[in-house]
Amino acid sequence: MRTYWNTANGLRTIDNWMPNCWVQVTCPSQDDVDFLEKTLKIPDYYVSDIADTDERARYDIDDGWILIILRIPYVKETKSRTPFTTIPMGIILKGDVLVTVCNFETNMMIDFVTYQQKRGLGFTDSVDMIFRLFLCSAVWYLKRLKQINVLIEKAKQNLDRDVNNADLISLSRLQDSLTYFITSIRGNENLLSKLKFKLPIDELDADMIEDVNIEMSQARETTNIYSNILASTMDTYASIINNNMSGVMKMLTSISIILMFPTLIASLFGMNLVNGMETAWWGFPLALALSVGVTVIFLWYFKRRTWI
Repeated sequence: MRTYWNTANGLRTIDNWMPNCWVQVTCPSQDDVDFLEKTLKIPDYYVSDIADTDERARYDIDDGWILIILRIPYVKETKSRTPFTTIPMGIILKGDVLVTVCNFETNMMIDFVTYQQKRGLGFTDSVDMIFRLFLCSAVWYLKRLKQINVLIEKAKQNLDRDVNNADLISLSRLQDSLTYFITSIRGNENLLSKLKFKLPIDELDADMIEDVNIEMSQARETTNIYSNILASTMDTYASIINNNMSGVMKMLTSISIILMFPTLIASLFGMNLVNGMETAWWGFPLALALSVGVTVIFLWYFKRRTWI
């Protein structure tokens, strides 16, 4: 799906492509790909690079065409192994052509368009729009990090009541998501530092770059904090599980030792040997009393040593 936007005075849709408009391509079909490659003459490998979900944040310049790949946050289905991840979004420009391509429909781009329409000023040029996309991505990283923090706190509350595998697996998946976030944010920061020297920027762009740096630094630091907290939490609950397991094993071992002594007494008196009590009426009560007495003595001793 592709949408044509007039960015001169505010942000509004137009029916057909015109020079200096913004072409927004989302989940491109074959018709969209043909339009980009045949009508706008965009290199085909630019489109294929954007389709690669593992493509890193980078820029490329070829025959006047500039490709900028920005990693943006994305939320998968709830049951996905990594519900929060990052995806590439491509920005392609040359002369009067400005195109953004993303193979996923994201809330970030919907919010970006809505905010710019409310703002009602449009973009001064394509460079201004690029840095505003960088700023929007940093803001959305912070939004997703808040959601991750809520999920971490919820899982911790559940684990405080009962340590179970489902909540531990959930924390592990969130740890994977934070790893993707920190890698992508660092890549975007490196890309931004390079673009400052590759794109024609003015004073307004410089102010925008400073704002982007602040938001990205905050997103990076927040991700590091949450990642450290999550790693510490996982280690704590792992220690709790090991401690609980040690307690159970200690209890079972103590019970086995206590039961060993009456078993030994019963075995001795049950041997087919002459012990003088074969015909005595008090033989069995004596063996039973010894078994109970020894069990009580060792039970008292183990409790005194806090072994059980």
